[in-house]
Amino acid sequence: MPARARLHVEVRGAVQGVGFRPFVYRLARELELGGWVANDGRGVILEVEGTPAAVESFSVRLVAERPAPAVVQAVETRAIAAAGERVFRIAASDAAAAPSAVILPDLATCPDCRREIFAPADRRFGYPFTNCTNCGPRFTILSDLPYDRARTTMSGFAMCPECRREYEDPLDRRFHAQPNACPRCGPRIALSDGRGERLAEGGEALARAAAALAAGAVLALKGLGGFQLLVDARDPRAVARLRARKRRPAKPLAIMVRDLDAARRVAHVPEAEAALLGAREAPIVLLERRHDSGLADGVAPGNPNLGVMLPTTPLHHLLLAALDFPVIATSGNLTDEPIAIEDLEAAARLGGIADLFLGHDRPVARHVDDSVAWILDGAPQLLRRARGYAPLPVLVGDDGPTVLAAGAHQKDAVALAVGRQVFLSQHIGDMETPQALAAFERVILDFVRVYDAPPALVAHDLHPDYPTTRWALAAARAEGGLLERCGRPAAALPALAVQHHHAHLAAALAEHGAPGVALGVTWDGTGYGADGTVWGGEFLLGDATAFERVARLRPFRLLGGEAAVREPRRVALALAAEVEDAEALTSLGAQLGFTARELGALGRLLAGGFASPWTSSAGRLFDGVAALAGLAGRVSFEGEAAMALEFAAGPARIDPYPFPLAEAPAPQALAPGERRRATLLELDSPGERRRATLLELDWRPLVAAVLEERSRGATVARIAGRFHAALAAAALEVARRVGAARVALTGGCFQNRRLTLELAGLLRADGHDVLLHRSIPANDGGIALGQVAVARARVRAGS
Repeated sequence: MPARARLHVEVRGAVQGVGFRPFVYRLARELELGGWVANDGRGVILEVEGTPAAVESFSVRLVAERPAPAVVQAVETRAIAAAGERVFRIAASDAAAAPSAVILPDLATCPDCRREIFAPADRRFGYPFTNCTNCGPRFTILSDLPYDRARTTMSGFAMCPECRREYEDPLDRRFHAQPNACPRCGPRIALSDGRGERLAEGGEALARAAAALAAGAVLALKGLGGFQLLVDARDPRAVARLRARKRRPAKPLAIMVRDLDAARRVAHVPEAEAALLGAREAPIVLLERRHDSGLADGVAPGNPNLGVMLPTTPLHHLLLAALDFPVIATSGNLTDEPIAIEDLEAAARLGGIADLFLGHDRPVARHVDDSVAWILDGAPQLLRRARGYAPLPVLVGDDGPTVLAAGAHQKDAVALAVGRQVFLSQHIGDMETPQALAAFERVILDFVRVYDAPPALVAHDLHPDYPTTRWALAAARAEGGLLERCGRPAAALPALAVQHHHAHLAAALAEHGAPGVALGVTWDGTGYGADGTVWGGEFLLGDATAFERVARLRPFRLLGGEAAVREPRRVALALAAEVEDAEALTSLGAQLGFTARELGALGRLLAGGFASPWTSSAGRLFDGVAALAGLAGRVSFEGEAAMALEFAAGPARIDPYPFPLAEAPAPQALAPGERRRATLLELDSPGERRRATLLELDWRPLVAAVLEERSRGATVARIAGRFHAALAAAALEVARRVGAARVALTGGCFQNRRLTLELAGLLRADGHDVLLHRSIPANDGGIALGQVAVARARVRAGS
């Protein structure tokens, strides 16, 4: 009898719910191998037995020919004794193993399912919940691991005989597709009014919803991760009505179009962007708007770009097929609240916004917004990480303690590090409302429960007054803390504060797996600094363990604190006060729209500093220059003034404004993990604390030049272009002076395309290695990853 070999294999990654077991089954049968395959809490485990040549071929093809949606992080194999097994089978899942399997995100409708819902002869013709192992809901229906139907929100839907046959046939693409269903046995849609009265079901509900949209109504539609708000994107009155009801006066709204041809009618769609639109993640993609798009101006006022997405579910495909126009598809919430996921909740919270509700009876396990991405510097970059991407982990180089990271304040997401996997949550949003904080807490408890991974420590932002910080400190307590709430013995946890911009730098390094030291150009709107001021225009040299603040923007006053964030004209006045005399400042104040009484009050704030903290924020410098250029005296959302300044800049490169690099005294206080700068060669000596000077970019000559050009009637395009060029040239000069070989561009300011591309180009031409965020956002949506990296590094360092 010829020799036989047997191999035990463990596959880790996003390999559940993607047809991996049937793929293994078919491959083993083709190679005439015996054995078995099963899901467990960590991924997929299997054993194969046969001739040595067949077992070797299986090992090679297992990863090379894996299903397209699968993400394989690791494959562990070991030879074991042959057992004489000659038949291959799919075994029951092992629910007892510790859960650490990668949960697959929800995936957009695949071509096969799309063909079925539009084929009149198919039994799923027109069925809004058609799916298979290549597409459909995953994360938003899962209640526990391993990923089996009984542990999803589909557990209440018993399969009909035909669906059961598909589900149990290893050769069918619906084999163990946990959401598998059809019109006979699956979820159903229904149309209701704002009072909850049911108006129609099934196909009639869909037809009436389409007719209502065509008539200008606001429709709340229950999608994969919660409700969306839809209106006709061509109808100015419908768009204005939605904005007024949603309390979103100016922030851009995304649109959904029927297909790629429809996308090309409203925007320019290069090849890379087309591929991103059609990817299984199906994010909202930022595209250059066509002048003849036919869309209402209110979709994205003053913005040359459009957020465009293709239908993500069969329900969206069927609805868009019934319409001959694009629709706005925005989150089903009021501004600063999480999206609604339950029908009764939606009726209560969205009753004042939506005219009609197109819902269904498949429960949504957790809220998940649409992701937002673009092509930057030749590759995709995520701007908001949610549907299609969350909760896929970032794989880091070293194991360590289980860490929960609470994130920051705006655009928040949390992270749970288990072993080498850092699971990043979906986008949660700004922590401005009780509803947002409740959603934040639900996401954390959900993560800890699903992965059965109580944290050993909690990391949070250095800012003492962030709601996420207060939550983290409360969670770290023994009595009533996180462990007790998760059903574990009550015990206190270490709580570790991480400086905001250090977390940004650490996140960039962790995402890229970059070892060693880098210069982090960390520019954003707000971050609590070690010296008690508001940081945001920082140059940090270091790694996850420690950093040195080697340079900053010259600080200026935020007149009225948070009021200056809402009114960039206050920043403009504070900047101008450093370079103008009293008469000129009074004249400028009037041009900015201040009354004499307001100017007097602001003058007292400037003189005394009351309620006017110092800041080195690059985001606020953008705001101030935008107001000086006449673009935005008041704003309704974070980044509005900076976006206006970016869009105003002409395409041509232009000479920069003067932005000299000077020296400033080193700060007296140290953030956790911060150390004084010595020299680059001494960075690996943790005990080195020799004092040196802090470099400072002095914006006063820049502001003086802006005011001078403004007085001579220079165009806004010229002012905006020279400002962007000045920032890029100044950052390059800092990198040269510091001598950093690797530079990471991180923080919300690097979601500015012009600034990012101009600075990255200058740095590369000067010989620097440049790190740009790709799989996590540059903004605060990536902070939690950096907090994990810093926390683990400091544990390793014993600090």
